[in-house]
Amino acid sequence: MRPLALCLSLALVAGAAGAHDSADDHPGPAAADALPFALGGPFRLTDQHGRSRSEADPEGDLQLLFFGYANCPSICSAAMPMMAQTADLLAARGIGVTPVMITVDPARDTPAGMAEPLAELHPDFIGLTGSEDALRRAYDAFQVEHELVFEDPFDGPIYAHGSFVYLLDAAGAVLTLMPPVLTPERAAAIVAGYAERGA
Repeated sequence: MRPLALCLSLALVAGAAGAHDSADDHPGPAAADALPFALGGPFRLTDQHGRSRSEADPEGDLQLLFFGYANCPSICSAAMPMMAQTADLLAARGIGVTPVMITVDPARDTPAGMAEPLAELHPDFIGLTGSEDALRRAYDAFQVEHELVFEDPFDGPIYAHGSFVYLLDAAGAVLTLMPPVLTPERAAAIVAGYAERGA
């Protein structure tokens, strides 16, 4: 196992354990101490409205980034609703957070194909796609691996892909990683901790 993959696996275990402690409302660490390794980088992709978007949030908000696909029946069905609910919880506290998905299934996740399922999750959910090269740059920058597992007769292509939710600052820098098993309340507490520190 690659060193980064091992770090991410350990982070998932630690994060999942913390998710069960609903009384633990401690904010995250200072952004400068968040990650012991380089992760993230620039990208330029197209959203479901046909607009070009980079790693930076145009509204200056924090971002919750996930690599998946709009019609995913497995891990996405946990991560993406959690992201949407977290954004709503934070909005009620006056903290702007944009949920963003970068597709691993560009053949189906065209801008038009992503629009309806993402709108059902949250009106501000952003779906991103692009050319093979543009997507590969994003996958490589965030150390995301994915592969086609099989063709389901009902759901179509089923992909294995990364499951972490990345918390990005407004400029697109990675602040921390969160496992999809976190409750929205726990995820909101973590994000709020960074927001309160001016991330």
